[in-house]
Amino acid sequence: MRSNRFLAVLLSVALAAPQPLLAQAANRILPGASSPAASGISSSSSSYGSSSSAPIGLPLESGPLDQYAAPDLPPDIAQGIFGTYGGAQSRFSGNAGGNASLRAPVSTQQLPDLGDGSGGTLTPQAERKLGERVMREVRRDPDYIGDWLVRDYLNSVSAKLAAAASAQYIGGYRPDFDLFAMRDPQINAFSLPGGFIGVNTGLIVATQTESELASVIGHEMGHVLQRHIARMISASEKSGYAALAGALFGVLAGVLAHSGDLGTAIALGGQAYAVDNQLRFSRSAEHEADRVGFQLMSGAGYDPYGMVAFFERLDRAAMSDAGAPAYARTHPLTGERIADMSDRARRSPYRQPHQASEYGFVRARARVLQDRSRSEYADEITRMRSEIEDKTALNVAANWYGIAYAQMLLDRYDDAAASLATARQAFDANARREGDATRGSPSLDVLAADIARRAGHDDDALRLAQIAQTRWPQSHAAIEMHLRTLLTARRYKDAQAQAQRETEAEPQQPAWWLYLAQASAGSGDALTQHRALAEQFALEGAWPSAIRQLKEARDIKTAGYYDLSTIDARLHEFEARYKEERQEEKDNS
Repeated sequence: MRSNRFLAVLLSVALAAPQPLLAQAANRILPGASSPAASGISSSSSSYGSSSSAPIGLPLESGPLDQYAAPDLPPDIAQGIFGTYGGAQSRFSGNAGGNASLRAPVSTQQLPDLGDGSGGTLTPQAERKLGERVMREVRRDPDYIGDWLVRDYLNSVSAKLAAAASAQYIGGYRPDFDLFAMRDPQINAFSLPGGFIGVNTGLIVATQTESELASVIGHEMGHVLQRHIARMISASEKSGYAALAGALFGVLAGVLAHSGDLGTAIALGGQAYAVDNQLRFSRSAEHEADRVGFQLMSGAGYDPYGMVAFFERLDRAAMSDAGAPAYARTHPLTGERIADMSDRARRSPYRQPHQASEYGFVRARARVLQDRSRSEYADEITRMRSEIEDKTALNVAANWYGIAYAQMLLDRYDDAAASLATARQAFDANARREGDATRGSPSLDVLAADIARRAGHDDDALRLAQIAQTRWPQSHAAIEMHLRTLLTARRYKDAQAQAQRETEAEPQQPAWWLYLAQASAGSGDALTQHRALAEQFALEGAWPSAIRQLKEARDIKTAGYYDLSTIDARLHEFEARYKEERQEEKDNS
């Protein structure tokens, strides 16, 4: 799996670069490598801190670690980098763990001159397309966390930062940012082409304020806004075959050695020129991302000292390690970066930022999601209780929430309900102290419905899920929980109607299509079931499966003329896109 990630990275670079030189380099370095069709497409990534075709029975979530248990359904229903920019151990280094718009670029103050940010020959549209193909592979990773409460929160932070970017005219273009979490204890985040940003659970847990987390997200958004990935690919094109081949071979050595120190790994590959050139670019890109990120978080109303505090804590943690600290190895010139951000923070006007209540709940949820076994859940409960008793908990309500979530995953539903009630009491008391008695939390409401659903209390679960969706109509987590409770209660017609509305509102979300397929199967609507599965598979890049589903839908005798015409048109479109992608893979193999 880990070596496949490198192959995916290599393929993404080849895909993005139009010159045949890159494809030749890939073939010479890895003559026995599998084709893109076999290994998938992944990405260039920038670090911050230290299915092929899927069967119809593919679950929406795999294993007990996922955020929700699969609903009780009939058996025929599907149950539910290259280039680190100075970042520490990349997700792809082998360790476990508004619409795109074009605006005239405006120079931001005190930024190093790294060019015009055009990204060379890789257009914003091509970069987004590459990012979408990368994400297909990322979502197949078992460490990918599709938890909507976490995703909604991360994207709410990025939305504030993106608004600040627009207000300050930062960046030559602004993509639709899409953030997600990975189950990995490493303190790390990474940006992918086209505005996709991954955040490790370890990083969320390591932060102590929302401003610290926003500083990291802003840093990664800085890489995207300044088009560092596209610039890196263009620089690789100019470096020539020998340098590029040496760099790629060195990264492969780092991956196979499970080493986060990719600079040393590249040196072992034997191309000193490529190493020196890559590190110089890395240092400049890191400084630029720091400064853009600082402007974003300051403009969005976050504490400007958040970035400084997080930098200093990571630096102290790195210096406590034996030997050369990992953070110092992978973040060159750390002292300069801290001094630069400290100076900027001192010159910024003082503000008392309001911390979103969801930050504490999402941080506690990430602590539990980071665990991988029932014994680890139990250990996490003990740690959170100890923090409350020792008065060291950053947020008492959040700790009780995390305890309730872990107890639910251990099937201790009565205990979970009691802990959640305690969390709500602590949360409400704090809200009253702050003079905000009307404040609520989707995390609390969604977890209440989930506990009732898993405990088999269908009526209570439906009532609580409806309350959550009514209170938080824009929350994907509340919508999903309502769908799950409807399916668990076997109210398939209601679930089908709800899922249909969601697919119309957000047709690019594969989960809504899967829920529509599940509900349609339960209600006996085979035509809608096959068409919904086809859309889900298409969004995941599983073109053969998508085409097969449409052909099965076309063969249903009850299909009307209008349905058949729509199916045929969609089938021709899928076949053309599948042929196009196969040709691209062939050209770059």
